Amino acid sequence: MSDNDGKKTLGLRGGARPGNVKQSFSHGRTKNVVVETKRKRVVVPKPGAGKPGGGATPSGDPSRRPAGISDAEMARRMKALQAAKAREVEEAAAREAAEKAREEERARRRAEQEAKEREQREAEEKARVKAEEEERKRQEAEEAAKRAAAAPAPEEPKATRSPVSKPAPAAAPRKQDREREQRGRGKGRDDNRRSGKLTLGQATGGEGNRQRSMAAMKRKQERARQKAMGGSVEREKVIRDVQLPEAIMVSELANRMAERVADVVKSLMQMGMMVTQNQTIDADTAELIIEEFGHKVTRVSDSDVEDVIKEVEDSEDDLQPRPPVITIMGHVDHGKTSLLDAIRDARVVAGEAGGITQHIGAYQVKTDGGTTLTFLDTPGHAAFTSMRSRGAQVTDIVVLVVAADDAVMPQTIEAINHAKAAGVPMIVAINKVDKPDANPDKVRTDLLQHEVIVEKMSGDVQDVEVSAITGQGLDELLEAIALQAEILELKANPDRAAQGAVIEAQLDVGRGPVATVLVQNGTLRQGDIFVVGEQYGKVRALINDKGDRVKEAGPSVPVEVLGLNGTPEAGDVLNVTETEAQAREIAAYREQAAKDKRAAAGAATTLEQLMQKAKEDENVTELPILMKADVQGSAEAIVQAMEKIGNDEVRVRVLHSGVGAITETDVGLAEASGAPIFGFNVRANASARNTANQKGVEIRYYSVIYDLVDDVKAAASGLLSAEIREKFIGYAEIREVFKVTGVGKVAGCLVTEGVARRSAGVRLLRDNVVIHEGTLKTLKRFKDEVAEVQSGQECGMAFENYDDIRAGDVIEIFEREEVTRTLD
Repeated sequence: MSDNDGKKTLGLRGGARPGNVKQSFSHGRTKNVVVETKRKRVVVPKPGAGKPGGGATPSGDPSRRPAGISDAEMARRMKALQAAKAREVEEAAAREAAEKAREEERARRRAEQEAKEREQREAEEKARVKAEEEERKRQEAEEAAKRAAAAPAPEEPKATRSPVSKPAPAAAPRKQDREREQRGRGKGRDDNRRSGKLTLGQATGGEGNRQRSMAAMKRKQERARQKAMGGSVEREKVIRDVQLPEAIMVSELANRMAERVADVVKSLMQMGMMVTQNQTIDADTAELIIEEFGHKVTRVSDSDVEDVIKEVEDSEDDLQPRPPVITIMGHVDHGKTSLLDAIRDARVVAGEAGGITQHIGAYQVKTDGGTTLTFLDTPGHAAFTSMRSRGAQVTDIVVLVVAADDAVMPQTIEAINHAKAAGVPMIVAINKVDKPDANPDKVRTDLLQHEVIVEKMSGDVQDVEVSAITGQGLDELLEAIALQAEILELKANPDRAAQGAVIEAQLDVGRGPVATVLVQNGTLRQGDIFVVGEQYGKVRALINDKGDRVKEAGPSVPVEVLGLNGTPEAGDVLNVTETEAQAREIAAYREQAAKDKRAAAGAATTLEQLMQKAKEDENVTELPILMKADVQGSAEAIVQAMEKIGNDEVRVRVLHSGVGAITETDVGLAEASGAPIFGFNVRANASARNTANQKGVEIRYYSVIYDLVDDVKAAASGLLSAEIREKFIGYAEIREVFKVTGVGKVAGCLVTEGVARRSAGVRLLRDNVVIHEGTLKTLKRFKDEVAEVQSGQECGMAFENYDDIRAGDVIEIFEREEVTRTLD
């Protein structure tokens, strides 16, 4: 059979099926494939047949193309054949890559398995060698002990070597012993293992004159047994209660847990905190560390350090009577110093030298009845106020000295106010009654204006007419003081840790810091460790009012204390502690607290802060103030105006009013009472200004009485709660809702009534029901942001954090105004 071109083909023979390739032949440079089917045979060109120089192309001569095959069909077949070949190549490459990857994975697994087996063999070999070494050492130790027990005297190890040992050259054992000795020395072995000789003392367990106890021998045997068995000796875990303050140093935390500092630092580093042993961590982190180490946490506050000096309740059986403490106060030149000198000279104990009492600021006298009285020589009222402001209530009785020829003066009134604020009984001593122009009745009458009613005016305040020059009435004054003390029934417990108050303190060049302390409770002894304010120390010496050194001082006894590390302030409380560490810790805490208080702005008693404090404290219904004026008439008028300010909720309380410049005494009283100072036509002196700046006391000056009254009324009105009112300013109706990118939903509105303001509050009404209340995010007129839109104009509104708006909703615009309540 042949085709049109005269090329030979092979027909179907035998069992050949149609469609099988029978023979390939070449036509020019192109190799074709002849496929025979049932009806006809087709010559399919190989890929590349249509290329230039490669034979017939699909668009070539039809005589060279199989019959019935169009150009498009020929091109499609060629493309299909090429794609099949490409896929075949890609699949072969993928299979090759997969096979290569599998080979690499199998090789890696084999390497890992071999490495693991090698490591396991090495570990087993090390364990076996270690076990053999331990067994060999144990056997040698047992043999050495047997030889030592059998030998009558210490000999060299080579002479006592067992004859059943493994035969070896003579030099080899010594070399092995030296190697074992060096290894033992590097690992910290016992001395008897490192040494090359075994002495009788080592064999019997003693070294020199010391001999091991039975417990030590048992512990050593137990350690040897544990080591021979391959185990480690584990100590029993001791669980401790760790006191944890608000902040603690890492080294201190480790010390309280009795753990190694390195272990604590390691645990912190595992938690992600790169710290050293000298750094401080917070309480929460420290609590996690304590729980991780298995201990118990006890959280304490910094102020808990003062718990060791908290007052203990004394039983009635332990209390014993104590002398009263008397403070003499009054106006300048009214005879306070003269009265003190007269009392001292008349009632000084036998053998007591004059002038010593003034040296320490306090002294004791005895009356004819045998009553002991303690007098304080305080430098003015400032020390009295400072002691009271620090909580040191040292005074039991106040003696108010008033000159009979001068009557009541500004500092007399100030002394009365101090005594009333302290809440201590008062005795009036009318001095200078020996003068011709003396008028004691005028003094009693003037005292009525300050609510001091003496006994001769049917009151309860004792009054005594005295004369410091002639000595008249001194006995009656001392008897009155003793009677008042008997009424008070003053008692204290001398058999407890001492507690006292600092009357004054100074820095002596030769003796260092010296404090005059009035013991209030307990007994202060030489050698006691104490803390006073921000200072601490140990009592090196006690000096009484006569200048003699004493060993101890009981209640109501004034003494000079030496041994402080710094100078305390007047009014600081002295407490005896058990250890110096406690005193140092308390002093450090107080010093830090004082620094924080000074650094805080809230320490200032300004008028605004006082108003805020009054609002926070519902129990505060009074506004305390201090007032100083230029003349007595103005002072009285201002005080009367202050008394009229107020209602059922709040009122003004004038703690003190006087005539003259504002002094340090006024600043001290204002600080102790937490009140501002008002000056009317007067100014504060330099020392008072410096003190006020340091203590944060506010001073205000006025020249018009109406301005002063208005400011005080405004301050008192600030204690009243303000009234909030709402004012509706407009309504707007939502006509359409737009969605704006970056803004959200914007309501196209028409202002139907009033005005719409950007800063006003808004409510969204739907069917006359409020569904949202808030503020506007935007208010626009056309494309411009505007502040307000008038009625009848259109605008765009968007709510802050709210998008649920619909057409037909009504927007209610309102403004809130705070109406301050005022006092009528």
